[in-house]
Amino acid sequence: MPTATLNGSEIHWRDAGAGTSAILLLHAFPLHGGMWSRQIEALARRHRVIAPDIRGLGRSGSPIGPSTMSLVVHDVRALLAHLRVERAGVAGLSMGGYLALELWRQAPGLVRGLALCDTRAGADSEEGKAGREAFARAALERGLAWVADEMVPKLLRPSPDPAAVAEVRSLIGEGTPAGVAAAQRGMAARPDSTPTLATITCPTLVVVGEQDGLTPPAEAEKLAAGIRGARLARIPGAGHLPCIENPAPFTAELERFFAELPA
Repeated sequence: MPTATLNGSEIHWRDAGAGTSAILLLHAFPLHGGMWSRQIEALARRHRVIAPDIRGLGRSGSPIGPSTMSLVVHDVRALLAHLRVERAGVAGLSMGGYLALELWRQAPGLVRGLALCDTRAGADSEEGKAGREAFARAALERGLAWVADEMVPKLLRPSPDPAAVAEVRSLIGEGTPAGVAAAQRGMAARPDSTPTLATITCPTLVVVGEQDGLTPPAEAEKLAAGIRGARLARIPGAGHLPCIENPAPFTAELERFFAELPA
């Protein structure tokens, strides 16, 4: 699990597989790239799989100021350049979906295909932005145990599997309060990606957990309707993190999608 100083920050990533095609996995808030462990193992059989941690989450260095979507995507592009990856299939879940859409805006030629998972296109309302700022301040004051207490019930389905609860709490606990606060402030500042949807010309898969309360299936339907030719897949028995709660069908959808991308 290598680390390098890129774009002025220490960035940590996972790098598995040795296929001729690359896949970039962008993680959810407030987790890190380790949330993709099952998908990395499966996808690395046919592809090179790269899963970075954003600043202050997982093992990447602490942020200086908000982790805006533009800044994080510059980090990601610096990482791909460092690894000499010129094109990649991209999957982003939740915050990772916001990043995937920003990556498309910045560098569409880099993206072979987009898998947008449990995410939405719209920007935050003023109330939503205020809520993120309150959360950021509380995270700095109260720490990661409080963050986990707040987020786990929202990330998982009702009556979740205790093993999933323990895994998500562990992933959150490997970040930093500063990273959590910076990510919240960065997401609050993100642009409305709704106009971006009509510009997407690469193959696109939209995935959603059927019991996702944060970005429910109705949001996924809007995404799929806004992108020409997009396919929508619903994952049963999963909330906001189907990669953890019901990984078999979720991973199968990604494997099929990335296997079918044109060269």
